[in-house]
Amino acid sequence: MTTATDQTPTATDTTGAAPDKTGARTDEAAELITGARERIDALDDRIIGLIQERMAVSTVIQEARITSGGRRVNLSREMEVLGRYRQELGKPGTALAMTLLELCRGRI
Repeated sequence: MTTATDQTPTATDTTGAAPDKTGARTDEAAELITGARERIDALDDRIIGLIQERMAVSTVIQEARITSGGRRVNLSREMEVLGRYRQELGKPGTALAMTLLELCRGRI
């Protein structure tokens, strides 16, 4: 590990990897963490893209419902979505679903 005043790697940091950036104490762990973080970043990019796509589809649904004289929000459908996320992801899934629903339809 290096300090702010000593930039020389220690025995546990032979590649010069920044342990403070990954929190790792060995080169092997730092490399693993770096690779895993890159994968997470790629997954986050895909997730964000899917959420944006979901928002666009939701807008189409809301516009069709309103144009036909219906309400903007279908609460029974939202309950189905909440139930699915809770079943698949547990209690935190409900909070995630609520956030997605708010992103897609706005606040009620």
